[in-house]
Amino acid sequence: MIEFRDLMALAVNRKGGVKQVEAQLPAVKTPAQLRKPDDAFYFSAMTRRIFRAGLTHALVDARWPAFEEAFFGFDPEKLVLMPDTMLEDRMQDTRLIRHWGKMKAIRHNARLVLDLREEYGSVGNWLADWPAEDTVGIWMLLKKRGRQLGGNSGAAFLRMVGRDTWYPTGDVVAALKSHNIIDKAPSSQRDQRAAQAAFNAWQAESGRPQAHISKILAFTVG
Repeated sequence: MIEFRDLMALAVNRKGGVKQVEAQLPAVKTPAQLRKPDDAFYFSAMTRRIFRAGLTHALVDARWPAFEEAFFGFDPEKLVLMPDTMLEDRMQDTRLIRHWGKMKAIRHNARLVLDLREEYGSVGNWLADWPAEDTVGIWMLLKKRGRQLGGNSGAAFLRMVGRDTWYPTGDVVAALKSHNIIDKAPSSQRDQRAAQAAFNAWQAESGRPQAHISKILAFTVG
């Protein structure tokens, strides 16, 4: 398998220098920083990611203050109890993005947030304590126990809140394929685990967050 130092050299060559590469790497929070926000913060970010899917991010972000107001500041204890009639009322609110499937996911994911609080103390603790070498395990948990959190949504949510994650963009997938780590987009658990093993090896070699490695890998082809 190609070594990280060689990936970095390819990225630097394509982007014109180390500074150009470093300037575009995503921010990654420490475990202590991940523990600080409350569950409502993470629930809001999770829901915003769901509504961003398929839409311009700026459009969703511009409407988010209205979502915060309409959904009680994303207090999971309140939202887990929402009856269908309340959701139907929100579907009439023109300030919001009125997608019934995504609206219903809010109530379902409120239960996920409360369950994570019970299991780990808080969502922040869950994010901070989950093993770094099992990033795809977080994706699978979100997909299995959440709603509207399949595909790349789990990785996108993690990236939004600053939790270290690699991200299977088209460029990342192309680079992984070019180095014979996977032979197709990592939609199966087998391919995800193969890619995860490569990221774990590069992280052990470089000491860098997987989010940085993911971006550098993308730079080698894009």
